[in-house]
Amino acid sequence: MRDFWVSSGHQLLDRNAEGHLQLTDAFLKAYFARPELVPPEDACAAERALHASLLADPRRRVAAGEIEALADADARENWAVMLTFRDRLVAAPTVEAAYLSLVRGGTGRTPPLFLNQLAQVILRNALDAVDDPLVLRAAELFFRPQRASLHEGALLLADAETIDHAEAAQSRAPLLAMFGGPAVGSLDVLTPENAESYFGRNEAFDTVLSLAGGVTARSGIARAIELWVRHLLGIEVSVEPLARIEDADWAWFVGLDAEATRIGNALWKGRGVEEDDLSRIVGLFALRFRRPDEALPAVGARPVWLFLAVGADGVIRMKPQNLVASLPILDPTARS
Repeated sequence: MRDFWVSSGHQLLDRNAEGHLQLTDAFLKAYFARPELVPPEDACAAERALHASLLADPRRRVAAGEIEALADADARENWAVMLTFRDRLVAAPTVEAAYLSLVRGGTGRTPPLFLNQLAQVILRNALDAVDDPLVLRAAELFFRPQRASLHEGALLLADAETIDHAEAAQSRAPLLAMFGGPAVGSLDVLTPENAESYFGRNEAFDTVLSLAGGVTARSGIARAIELWVRHLLGIEVSVEPLARIEDADWAWFVGLDAEATRIGNALWKGRGVEEDDLSRIVGLFALRFRRPDEALPAVGARPVWLFLAVGADGVIRMKPQNLVASLPILDPTARS
């Protein structure tokens, strides 16, 4: 199998008999070496010493006084948040268990960036045997916001950070101009014909996912959802992309992002929904439990409707944790 998403750090983690990720010092050291945690040039000596000590011994206990000794207030807050996050990782038997604990018990002050980083490395593990580049590209929605654009009736998704932070070019290609950001040098729509190129550029996050062709184009997202649920919850589900809901009597729904949750709640409660809101729904899926007895009795074999929506700013910010915290499963805390 070809490797992908190496920057997630999955190669630095061990795996237990169940195939779940176990924390290592090497992974923690790589975390502390991330640019977000490296002290800036004007950092005080205490912060530099703290950072260096954690690179040497990433599990060492940090006394409250060491944080209080940092000169910069923002640095004190950032390190307090980071070390709380580190401690939750260390205390959990697996990385997956740490993620489940976070999203079920309340993320608190955990930055969304950290949740996205955990989602990426867990998803990399869940997709280890997948060799379909279109599924892998679709799975990027789980941990990287996507900027949406319509082109000749086709919905195209490009990595928001790639668009926002690329260097401006003197001339802008028509495809790039649609996303409202600067040119990024090379941005190609991933198709079955060029899909193999994904493995050589997957760390660049510079391919465009096309949702043209109706529900079939969303099958990659559906497959990623199936594998995510199976890996994290130990439950087999089937996920089918659909064009519309024929069932007027819903048993359950899950919004896959904040916007979809808002719209779904309005529909659930029978409130009027503006046409503009409905047009924001870019993905509709029917999730069914392969073993209905694993679902709440009120759901059973009935579908759980999944909504994915684009925000008012044209960006999709998927929250895969909703599939953990909101699915109607029996005794969810018993699963890890």
